[in-house]
Order: sequence, then structure tokens, then C-alpha cells
Amino acid sequence: MTLSRRDFLGAGAAAAATAVVSGKAAAGLVEVVDRSLSAGASRATRPVVVASSNGLRGVARAYEMLTRDNADTLDAAIAGVNIQELDPEDQSVGLGGLPNADGVVQLDASCMHGPTKRAGAVAALEDIATPSLVAKAVMDYTDHVMLVGAGAKKFALQMGFQEQNLLTEESRQDWLRWRACLSSGDNWLDHTDPVVIKFHTGTINMIALNAAGDVSTVTTTSGLSWKIPGRVGDSPIIGAGQYCDNLVGGAGTTGRGEAVIKACASFLTVEHMRQGMAPEQACLKTLERIVAMTETRLLDERDRPRFDVDFYAVSKDGRFGSASIYSGSRFAVADATGARRVESAYLFPRAERPRTPRPACVPQAG
Repeated sequence: MTLSRRDFLGAGAAAAATAVVSGKAAAGLVEVVDRSLSAGASRATRPVVVASSNGLRGVARAYEMLTRDNADTLDAAIAGVNIQELDPEDQSVGLGGLPNADGVVQLDASCMHGPTKRAGAVAALEDIATPSLVAKAVMDYTDHVMLVGAGAKKFALQMGFQEQNLLTEESRQDWLRWRACLSSGDNWLDHTDPVVIKFHTGTINMIALNAAGDVSTVTTTSGLSWKIPGRVGDSPIIGAGQYCDNLVGGAGTTGRGEAVIKACASFLTVEHMRQGMAPEQACLKTLERIVAMTETRLLDERDRPRFDVDFYAVSKDGRFGSASIYSGSRFAVADATGARRVESAYLFPRAERPRTPRPACVPQAG
């Protein structure tokens, strides 16, 4: 599919706007967990769209585009994640994302288009609310795969994307709370209201498979909250945050990016499916690799990670699955039976998940 730059930006903006306006009011999108699938089971159905749990509105939007509009799989998936990117109430993606240690929102995203075997990515992108669309522009209009930092922003502006302040007042206040709590000896005064320090590793991943068996994937995030400026997680890295092969299927992830990068985890999940594993089984197998690759300092006394990671996968025949290190996670699915959340498989019960100590807020003197 070839679009002019003007058509590309217009189509992307229209899809995003429609998703944001109509998403929350979409019929049938209720907070219900589908328990018709037990752990280890999956359905084979095409088309199907799978995403992280925060993608319930997104999978409904993407599925509608696939079935009603015969949209390209990557266009549908990106329109789905645009909902979260443009939602200021979602502090882990796009507009309103929690900032880095300097109070600056830096965004990462990547995408892959199975039919054309192409990919695009951006990292440490500032002041552009939809990094997923910028990543697609990198794929569509350049011979590169990834642009970062100031270069990524310059490219986005040249492509016609609009610059805006991504730091909402809520996220700014959260950053001020975090900053004030770093030390009792600095010049930052603590807030007078109750202090709840947020630590997000939230992301949205989406995988879209159409009736013909074409697959595309996208992952977008504002990254780890309060990160060192310039830190890049797994989301913009092809083969880590997401990966697809049109002969096999697609996979993506959310959670601790550093752990995902070291395992080349989304690529590995697709390779597990290539070897004949069902999507859920492939996700679990990759999680075992992540646990095995975890540094000792991040393990508890039972050699279990002090963090969680979630994987999502769809095979070319339409089977889908998800798994996390610890129980309690869910993922979003849309197919002919509707959009819903489904419980993920897991390696360990959540009751056995160790708590990672967080720095306490020290009230300022005087």
C-alpha cells in the first residue's frame, strides 16, 4: 500500500481522532473477563486482534477496520494504539505519559508490516503524541529502520506531525512528588497532600491478523517513569518489543524492557511458534528464557524475578495466547465473538511475587 505523505498524515489523524472520540462509548466494551479459555487453550480464528490489557478499546477499533473497511493490518493496529497514545489519562503512553528524571516525556515505538517485511522505529522522541505513526513514517518514507532523539523529532516535524507539550498537569505533579522525595537535603519542598510515588513500566502492544493471514505488530510507550534521560527500553527495538513474520505470526511484550532486550524476546517467541508451539506455549517458553537470563541482583531468595513481563502472540492460523511471569495478568482480544479481556497464563502464582523496595518519601524539614 503506497500513500503520499499528505494522505498518510490525513488518514492517520482521522483514524486516531475517530478512535479517541468513539472508543469509550463503543457498544459492548465492558469490563468483563472472558473465562471461556482456560490456561493452555486458544482459538483459531481470522481475523483477530490481540493487545495488552489496556488495549481493549484499541482491539475493537482495529478489528472493525479489518472487517468493515478491509484495512491494512498495520494501519488497523496503529489506529488501535493511537487511542491510548492520545488519551491523557493513560500515563504510560503518549500524551500524559510519565516523564524521565528531568521531567521530560520521551516516547518510543516500533512497528512491523508482515506482508512487505518492513519495519520502522523511533526512540527518545519528544513533543510528538503518536510515536507509532512516526515509526510507520520511518518505515514508509526512509531506507532506515530507527531514528532517535532530536533526529527523530526533526523527521517527524518534516513529515507534518504537530509538536505539542505532552506533560499533563497530573503527570507534572507526579514528577514533582517523585523529585521532592529523592532527598531530604535538597531544595525541593514536599507536597502537602498524601504522596503516592508512581513507577510505571506500562506500554501497549497490538498484533493484527486479517482474514488472509497477513499480520502486523506495533508497540508504543513512554517507557519507565523517572528513567535516566535517553534511556531506551525494548519497545522501539525490532525483535524485542515486537516482531512478526508473515509466514508464522507475531508477538509483542510489555513489562521490564531491559529483561526483554537481553532475550531478544519477541523474535524468540515467533521462532518458538515457527517450531510448532502454540502461541501461549511460545510465550511461556520465552518467559523461562527471561528468568534464566535475569541477573542475581534482580532475583529473590527463590531465584524468581523481582519484576514482571507479559507476552502476547498470534499465529498465522489465528490462534492466540498470552503469558506473564506472575499470575493475575489479562490481555485484550477482538474477534467474531467481540472485544474482551482474557486471563493470561503464567509461570508463578502472584502471591509468590517478591516486592521490590521503593524509596520512601522523606518529608522536608522547615
